[in-house]
Amino acid sequence: MAENNERLFDQFPEVSYAEWRAKVEADLKGADFNKKLVWRTNEGFSVEPVYRAEDIAGLGTTDTLPGQYPYVRGTRTDNDWLSRQNIVANTPEEANALALDVLGKGINSLGFKVSDPAEVPVLLKDICLSCVEINLNCCPGKAVAVAEALVAYVKEQGAEVSFKGSVDYNPLRRQLRHGVEGVDTAALAAEAAALLDVVAAVPGLRCIAVDCGILADAGAYIYQELGYALAWGTAWMNLLTDAGRKPEEVASRIKFNMCVSSNFFMEIAKFRAARMLWAQIVEQYKPASLDSAKMMVCATTSRFNQTIYDAHVNLLRSQTETFSACVAGVDSIVVTPFDVTYKRPDAFSERIARNQQFLLKEESHMDKVVDPAGGSYYVETLTVAIAREAWKLFLAVEDNGGFFAQVADGTVQKAVNESCDKRHYDVARRKEILLGTNQYPNINEKAADKIECAGGCSCGCATEKGPNALSMKRAATDFEALRLATEAAAKRPKVFMLTIGNLAMRLARAQFSTNFFGCAGYEIIDNLGFDTVEQGVDAALAQGADVIVLCSSDDEYAELAPAAFKYLDGRAEFVVAGAPACADELKAAGINDFVHVRCNVLDTLRDFNNRLLNK
Repeated sequence: MAENNERLFDQFPEVSYAEWRAKVEADLKGADFNKKLVWRTNEGFSVEPVYRAEDIAGLGTTDTLPGQYPYVRGTRTDNDWLSRQNIVANTPEEANALALDVLGKGINSLGFKVSDPAEVPVLLKDICLSCVEINLNCCPGKAVAVAEALVAYVKEQGAEVSFKGSVDYNPLRRQLRHGVEGVDTAALAAEAAALLDVVAAVPGLRCIAVDCGILADAGAYIYQELGYALAWGTAWMNLLTDAGRKPEEVASRIKFNMCVSSNFFMEIAKFRAARMLWAQIVEQYKPASLDSAKMMVCATTSRFNQTIYDAHVNLLRSQTETFSACVAGVDSIVVTPFDVTYKRPDAFSERIARNQQFLLKEESHMDKVVDPAGGSYYVETLTVAIAREAWKLFLAVEDNGGFFAQVADGTVQKAVNESCDKRHYDVARRKEILLGTNQYPNINEKAADKIECAGGCSCGCATEKGPNALSMKRAATDFEALRLATEAAAKRPKVFMLTIGNLAMRLARAQFSTNFFGCAGYEIIDNLGFDTVEQGVDAALAQGADVIVLCSSDDEYAELAPAAFKYLDGRAEFVVAGAPACADELKAAGINDFVHVRCNVLDTLRDFNNRLLNK
């Protein structure tokens, strides 16, 4: 039977890529293949619409198994990642109670913010240190004292061998986020060396943080987050090995805290490339064991793409992000609660964030297979492509003084801020989509009342912005400002769709315009159609319209638009939906407002806000 089935394939000749390409180009009927089907990434390379076995022939990424150097397929032989929740509370006692509660709900990794080393025993009371990963975040100046307190408690509990966790020593945090203080490498070396000595008795305690997730949350592209992460880790390797520390001692104490964004396949490839490149970097230091070259990664879902309006869409974003991270084989995952952009997360949002991970484990069984993307023509190609671009950036940083020097002079922050500005520009033009913000908004939603003031650091850290600070501006911020201004206005603007003429075109353009003006939170009045423009204008004014959008076909605009504009006579703002060939003639007649796919949506709506809200 098997032989018969195998012979069936002989009836179907193999189709070459050239034959497939010829068929597709024929179906495109003259349209440019590259413009229609090839996607240009922000990382500087193109993505084809199809990949075949020959695309990955010769790639070294497919030659190893999970747990084998260079760890592109994972550092473990299982995919049982740790589900982490960062505990936010007012007191150490409250934090401990919350921690014990979530441990009973499936969490096996905890994150705590520590202000005073004396809090450590209180935070960890009754927690089984052999069963739960413990991660402590503190101001860098307190890292040694916090590590000492943690190690003392671990020894007291007899958990030196079984303990897994971290103290996130990141002295660059304030420089990156606030642009203050220089980078004193001698002081960093001394403090980091002291940390290494403190944690020496606890093999599973990592104490040097590469917090490249802050770069991603500030708007960095994927290749930038990875390239700078490699340079950041290398800076620590250089600094401490030059001070006489063994490479395996240093590498085994570094923990990478990375972000995971909504570009699903690119993020999978990023983590695979990260492990591969970091292993090769550590190998160059000739460690006693290549086990120390295993990259430990905690992935946190993005804040850059989270929104205040339509905030429940954040749940959908973080779900795909979590899926990317688990497929990529990271060590632990933090799901950012969906409401963190406007309030302190509550019990509901934290429960949902936990369950997003548990759904992938318990119902989707994603923890049962290692590197499920391995061998995928697409993912393997992306892995190598991202690795190349990140490596270029890594080499550029090394050639220009290294990561610490480039943070000190603001080069890193400048590059990330430029990317952030470009992404904001792309969001403004809808080249980068944020559902519910610049596309398909929930028009009648109000958000002002749910926004709570964000709290600051209680440790006395500077919060002012210096010249070399990361922007940290979410992608949706500018659009949210538009809608909040609309909410605060004495009168909500009304936009009336004057639909007339060609049925298909008027419906399509009314839908487009509804979506367009809805991004500013305006009231939309749609219609089935009018027989004359005069009839439509009269109906619009009768309903108190502030903006009238003429929705018809390009062929009909030459006649309808001047007639409607003349009849309206300045009694409301007049807009033509589309970019008709007769646009110059319409502008000559005094019609200056057009909305279409090439518009800068943000700038256009800002202009309307200035006209309508300041009357």
